Amino acid sequence: MNLPEVTVKDLLEAGVHLGHKTFRWNPKMKPYIFGEKNSIHIIDLSKTLELLKTALLELHKSVSSGGKVLFVSTKKQASELIAEVAKETDNYYVNFRWLGGMLTNWNTISNSIKRLKNLKKNLLQEDSGFTKKELIKMNLEKEKLERSLGGISEMKKLPDIIFVIDTNIESLAILEAKKLHIPIIGVLDSNSDPDNIDFPIPGNDDARRSINLYCDLIKKTILDAKKNIKVSEKKEKSNEDSKDQKLSNKKEINKEDKNVSA
Repeated sequence: MNLPEVTVKDLLEAGVHLGHKTFRWNPKMKPYIFGEKNSIHIIDLSKTLELLKTALLELHKSVSSGGKVLFVSTKKQASELIAEVAKETDNYYVNFRWLGGMLTNWNTISNSIKRLKNLKKNLLQEDSGFTKKELIKMNLEKEKLERSLGGISEMKKLPDIIFVIDTNIESLAILEAKKLHIPIIGVLDSNSDPDNIDFPIPGNDDARRSINLYCDLIKKTILDAKKNIKVSEKKEKSNEDSKDQKLSNKKEINKEDKNVSA
């Protein structure tokens, strides 16, 4: 295991310590607040660092065991970044709008994904037989479904772990994941609700620099964990080959013994 290195200085330079105006805070975040400056809450980076490492360790364990990650953030500052990380690490994302039941009503969502794939297939056909008006309507429907479901269109089953930026905006996703006992890693700003977050990361969830840092650390952790999967697969294959060889040798010995007896 080779988790990415991160220091308090890195967090400080990325502005992770900067919370919201003091009047906007959530009292439940008090354990993670260091103090205040110019009416802005300052997040305790020593706690952030400790909890961040715990979250990355859990993520590594999940991915190295073959688990899949669902990235969730529909806020403008993070939507593009989480989509990029999800694509680069072969995982899934929701970055436009969380549809009710995306996890708890997976069968219905699966049907919508099938509809999206059928629309893509029909629109790619040169001689589909549809009128121009029908094609325009189909294209509009496809674009609407693509925005909401494009990031999970290849998701065959529920994710093994979820990473959320801005737990307030994504409260519905968190409730659904909690109901299904899916572990949640969440970035918690000073106005966030830490309830239901299994692996909290106290920190700024608005600044692009902070979000860049979270995504970079998550990406590096997943890529390293994927190396472990490959090593594990090689070991399993080697063990299987070894077993096959032993079995083959045993058969040869038995065959020789039979010939000697004859």
